[in-house]
Amino acid sequence: MIWQFASRYFWARKSTNAINIIAWVSVGAIAVGTAALIIVLSVFNGFEGLVKSLYSSFYPTLKVVPASGKTLVLTPQQLRQVAKDPAVAHYTQVIEEKAVLSYGGDQTIAVVKGVDDHYMKVANIQSKVIRGKFETVDDHGYRAVVGIGLETALGVDVEHSVVPVSVFVPRRGAGADFSMPEQALNNGDFYPAGTFALQQDFDSKYVLTHIDFMRSLLDMKPGEMSGLELALKPGNSDLRVKRRLQELLGDRVDVQTRYEQNKTLYNIMRTEKWVVYSFLSFILVVAAFNMLGSLSMLVLEKRKDITILKAMGSTNGRILRIFLAEGLIIAVIGSVVGIALALIMLVLQQQFGIIKLGGDSFLIDAFPVEMHAEDFGLVAGTVIVIGILASWLPARRAAAQPIDLKAT
Repeated sequence: MIWQFASRYFWARKSTNAINIIAWVSVGAIAVGTAALIIVLSVFNGFEGLVKSLYSSFYPTLKVVPASGKTLVLTPQQLRQVAKDPAVAHYTQVIEEKAVLSYGGDQTIAVVKGVDDHYMKVANIQSKVIRGKFETVDDHGYRAVVGIGLETALGVDVEHSVVPVSVFVPRRGAGADFSMPEQALNNGDFYPAGTFALQQDFDSKYVLTHIDFMRSLLDMKPGEMSGLELALKPGNSDLRVKRRLQELLGDRVDVQTRYEQNKTLYNIMRTEKWVVYSFLSFILVVAAFNMLGSLSMLVLEKRKDITILKAMGSTNGRILRIFLAEGLIIAVIGSVVGIALALIMLVLQQQFGIIKLGGDSFLIDAFPVEMHAEDFGLVAGTVIVIGILASWLPARRAAAQPIDLKAT
């Protein structure tokens, strides 16, 4: 009965056209707010997915790093135990160190990362090579793949150059002797083999070469490394594998998930999304004021009906629920229309890339969108809550209205 009354009040023609107009304006405002909120959240999801896909080409699913200091040592037995874990597909040893690169009179600072022969099974960086090839060693010596930013900074021709790049790193255990600075440095050479283009943070920072080159350059002993990177088999939880490896390797190491390796970035992205959600929710709050005005005018018009219902035995609670249901009808219709509009626009954007990004981008040319069911549920729930809150005051006034026989 409650929903029958509420539906009749919404669809029936009112004595004052302004009530109908304001009611449908409320529906339209809620629809626009709902669509805008879903679209913006989906765009944030698209950018987040894009960033994660770029970072997943460089950062492994799990990484074992020293709990303190810069290096760790894993014995062959520990490595065999890691490989025996049913969730581990591949692992690779890496050594990273900041170094000064010198080529043809130009110098720059970079992070030189030494990798072993299993690296391409853990990371997907080889698919990002745009010039030359991914190669870290050959019969003539050590090779390296440089980021496109470093290639530009050094002026390296990775496809035709026969001049090596010189690498200078601090000598292990050497003190600072300003009278003979060369005694505090180790140096070595590698030949550029290829260029990768992934993301600016990596392109202007990283060089990939063979781990033996870095181990020799840094005077490291066998089994010593900066970290152990792992790729997992599909369908395995990285958190569960992390706990197993942490128990296996002990407290001297720290096992990090991909999220933990980039915690600051992911936290910033998540915070931005929720801040935008909070601000755009005010659009729905503004729409709620229209709903409040519409329901308040409806209560005034239905004074006669309220009196009759109370005279027939309806309680204040039932009257309250009738007008709350009226507000819910407005909120539900608006949210359904808004969700439908958002779905249409998002599908068109996914298929045709209607809204383009400004400027030239070698990665994407249109805004990426990614629809998540939880976002639709969150927005729909927000609309319902705002609809109930906006309906509460008019509904209470209707329930508190005394029986007025003059109104009949």
